[in-house]
Amino acid sequence: MEKTMFTPRKPFLASAHVPAVVKTDSLYHSEQIQNEKYVRKLRFGEEGIEQGQFLYPVGVTVSVEGEIFIADSGNQRIQVFTLQGTFVRQFPTVLSGRQNMQPHDMALDGEGNLWVVGNSMSANFAVRYNKHGKVLKKIDLQFTVWERGVTVDTRRNHILITRTTGDWYNTRAEVQVFRPDGTLIKTSCRQQGMRYPQNITVDGKGNILVTDYENACVYVYDEDGQFLFQFGGEGSGESQLQYPHGICTDRAGNIIMADSENGRVELFDETGKFLQHIATDMQEPWAVAMATQRQLVVTDVFDVSVSVFQTFGNLSKL
Repeated sequence: MEKTMFTPRKPFLASAHVPAVVKTDSLYHSEQIQNEKYVRKLRFGEEGIEQGQFLYPVGVTVSVEGEIFIADSGNQRIQVFTLQGTFVRQFPTVLSGRQNMQPHDMALDGEGNLWVVGNSMSANFAVRYNKHGKVLKKIDLQFTVWERGVTVDTRRNHILITRTTGDWYNTRAEVQVFRPDGTLIKTSCRQQGMRYPQNITVDGKGNILVTDYENACVYVYDEDGQFLFQFGGEGSGESQLQYPHGICTDRAGNIIMADSENGRVELFDETGKFLQHIATDMQEPWAVAMATQRQLVVTDVFDVSVSVFQTFGNLSKL
């Protein structure tokens, strides 16, 4: 499998406040999921370099205030929107000197600051920004040509970053755990042959969940990095995945995943049992994030858009 590479483009940072391109729920009634557990309310964005446009929207997270942060990788910037798709602000991920970053993944910490890791061909470091884009901290990371994922364990105030080394036929993967000051605490999650971790999250119990792009599965570890189980497997059937990327969990502990090559967003319970397809008509969903009011936000790289789903019903009883 040839790895997709992102070509950097100089960001266009206009000063005018413009709305994003938004398509409302009236266009998507036919796409409602059976039993209406998840309903797509809107989709916004299109390809370009203007505000509200994207080149490779590959990362997403949502603040407790309901602001959507999008890693606009090709434009080397973070864009921020409301849950209604209105553009709020943006800031570049180009640091001083030659330290350019194509942002790949990001996560918010307990103080509302944003941790960002980049496409590793352009950045072997992690950056902590405040919500307006001011650089607060930079952690230098060991060189690798592979992309990284990042999440924050807010209970322990730990920053978890995936790391892959080796060549395509002999990769080795692990999770590095840092303090906010950049101190490396430990390296863990090396068991069971994880090959190319893409995205990572921590659930409400502290368990660590990592999507493996190459093995087409999810590895689940406890809070200390000890292997618990894995699920998935390559294919297009229920419970199967094809190049999974983004992952998050909801308040009930259910696992939501971007099944990228299959063009689907999937829902599993906390044990890895398949529950339902959230969406089956996307081109290449890449990142997922839950908002506090039970909205699910999904980026689509090839459609160059962001979708917002509203959830209904008691998902813990599915």
